[in-house]
Amino acid sequence: MKQIGKIIATEKAPTTVDEFFFWTDKELIIKPFDVIRVNHIKNSITFGVVEEISHLTDNSSFLAGYISSDFGDVNYQQYTQRIGMNYVRAKVVGNSQGIYTPVLDGSSVSLANEDDVKEALGLKDIKNPLPSGYIEMYEKPDQITIPVHFNSQFLIGPEGAHLNISGISGLASKTSYAMFLLKAIQDQYLGKDDGESVAYVLLNVKGRDLLAIDEPNDELTEDDKSIYKMLKLNTTPFQNVKYFYPYSKDIVSSTYGRDVKSQMELGKAELYKYIFEDDKESIDLLFSNVDDPNQTMESIVNYIATGQGGFGNITNWNDLLKEVQENTKAGQTGKDKEITVLSWRKFYRLFRKTIEKTTIFSNSLSNKPEDCETRLKNSILNIKKNDVYVIDVAKLDEETQGFVFGDVMRSIYELKLGQAHDDRSEADIPSKIVIFIDELNKYASKEVPKSSPILRQLLDITERGRSLGIILFSAEQFKSDIHDRVKGNCATHAYGRTNAIEVSKPDYQYVPPVYKSMLTRLKQGEYVVQNPIFRSLLNIKFPKPIYRQFKNG
Repeated sequence: MKQIGKIIATEKAPTTVDEFFFWTDKELIIKPFDVIRVNHIKNSITFGVVEEISHLTDNSSFLAGYISSDFGDVNYQQYTQRIGMNYVRAKVVGNSQGIYTPVLDGSSVSLANEDDVKEALGLKDIKNPLPSGYIEMYEKPDQITIPVHFNSQFLIGPEGAHLNISGISGLASKTSYAMFLLKAIQDQYLGKDDGESVAYVLLNVKGRDLLAIDEPNDELTEDDKSIYKMLKLNTTPFQNVKYFYPYSKDIVSSTYGRDVKSQMELGKAELYKYIFEDDKESIDLLFSNVDDPNQTMESIVNYIATGQGGFGNITNWNDLLKEVQENTKAGQTGKDKEITVLSWRKFYRLFRKTIEKTTIFSNSLSNKPEDCETRLKNSILNIKKNDVYVIDVAKLDEETQGFVFGDVMRSIYELKLGQAHDDRSEADIPSKIVIFIDELNKYASKEVPKSSPILRQLLDITERGRSLGIILFSAEQFKSDIHDRVKGNCATHAYGRTNAIEVSKPDYQYVPPVYKSMLTRLKQGEYVVQNPIFRSLLNIKFPKPIYRQFKNG
């Protein structure tokens, strides 16, 4: 391979088992994340990843540079150039023979070939390979492009599980990257008949992002398709997709989707409701973000669910609201003297706002097949392998979005624990169910009350879901805002473009300074990825989505 420099070890900057320095030509273009190889003892090769690049001259000070330009004449042309060079700091990531003594001064440094890069970064002979993007190194004519694969068992279990994606809104393409990985997983498991199966539950929280994932993207170029071909992925959109929209007599008022009726006619969409008789015990989910240090909201929910006071004969949501209002009157504390009137008033205010804002709370389902109505929990309990459920919550208010998300998680948990469907055999239930949710900060930020039932469910999934086959793919703008136990239990992290304030937070303290700077200027379609099988952070790229994209909402 092309030789680009030699190792330099000085008294103040020695080579170590962790890092080394080398000089190189100041005209050579080399970038952070590039892999280089060093000739080492016993004919071994030590691999390094470029972390920082500096330029050095024999100038003794800034003042000397000013004086040498004829005391600050910007048009002055120097007749003798100063002696200068570039020197590079690289992190050791491996050795071809497992020799980890420091590389020696004067050793030859070269660019790496494709096999070298794979060996250096831990990309060689990956078991259960799952495409996760590709990396580009060096400049033409030395440029190489290498597909990158996860070991799927470290992404969706059983070895490791859960993915967290962070990055600023819009440019970071968090949803696009999550969907790229989900499509790769579906491609891998479609037609697989070895007992392993995956189903997917995606929450559409913004506009129409995920409301046409079974329709092709007509804007894909030949270059885009060639990337999919390189990654050995097909360019067909998602299969076995079903959409669930919030129930409304006027469907336009409850969703940003524009093809709902045609999807319903094709049997690909249903309208979901929450039925009083079956879902009244889930109203605690409406108060997930309410600070409740004395657990009074929880006490009221239990009071209602157990039919105490006047709640024993309630049969619909409106009567429930009226009975709650009765308890807000002075002197009406019910049998439970610990629940104050002020607590009932707080509960009533929050509960009424949700009930009056949305039409998904109903008392029955229509018997007419053409109405396509369903109870969301029933549909989830019947999910099959390779099914992709897209649940639209984008137009719901924040409290109702949380309610739906919490109900979805509970339903999946009950399905996997075998608590809800005695008539389904274990073989008939998908062995893994992946949940994707954007804007995770709404439900798992450090500011969410510890008593939040949604936060408790998320913690349960990230800490114990892997053993049950429940996998969380999540995204948010700022990783530093997320609860430590949620992000700490994610085996894979993807960092998109962010800002300088965010990278100064403790979550990024292990990231080299130059990499932090690069995080503030990543391009769309670029991520820095961390996974247990990789020996270093990887700067990867991924192609445009293969499903229909919407512009301007």
